[in-house]
Amino acid sequence: MVTVLVLMESMGIPVPAETCIITASLYCLKTHHLAIEGVALAAIAGAIIGDNFGYLIGRHFGLPLLEKYGARVGLTSERLILGQYLFRHHGSAIVFLGRFVSVVRVFVAILAGACDMRWERFMLFNAMGGTVWAGGWALGTYLLGRKISQVSGPTGIAIGVLTAVCLLGTGMFLKKNEKRLTQQALTEAKSLPQAAE
Repeated sequence: MVTVLVLMESMGIPVPAETCIITASLYCLKTHHLAIEGVALAAIAGAIIGDNFGYLIGRHFGLPLLEKYGARVGLTSERLILGQYLFRHHGSAIVFLGRFVSVVRVFVAILAGACDMRWERFMLFNAMGGTVWAGGWALGTYLLGRKISQVSGPTGIAIGVLTAVCLLGTGMFLKKNEKRLTQQALTEAKSLPQAAE
């Protein structure tokens, strides 16, 4: 189940892959019916294989598919322009780091294919990003959960509050920078036809 959900999200279908990885990791911690190593490997395999399917979809169907159906799943025309802008300037980094941003993660492989990124380069950064993201969520959740279950009282509450503050701060930072980068992308997109003339 973990492999299938992560694979689906990585190929462009917005499903809750992170939630699935976290739930499976906590299930390992509480029941010991699954090995955390197996959950991590299943998530990594789903991430890498799914992204390759997404890349092929992007390569064969490209931007028309994204322009036609992207808005239904949150990929507005402005976000599509932002994605193209980012690939022109930072393609390899986007494939790797895109794993860690929800909206970008769903579409990064399709955009890589649509923007004609070389498959070998895509595969390298996809494999690295998928391993760090999926393996990190699985093992990180398991280890953090084990630590929190060992700590009781005020220390456990403090860790929980600190984690929530960090997550909130990260979300605010990403939201703020998405607007700034979108403006830069729109400005560049408007100048491209003039440059071609």
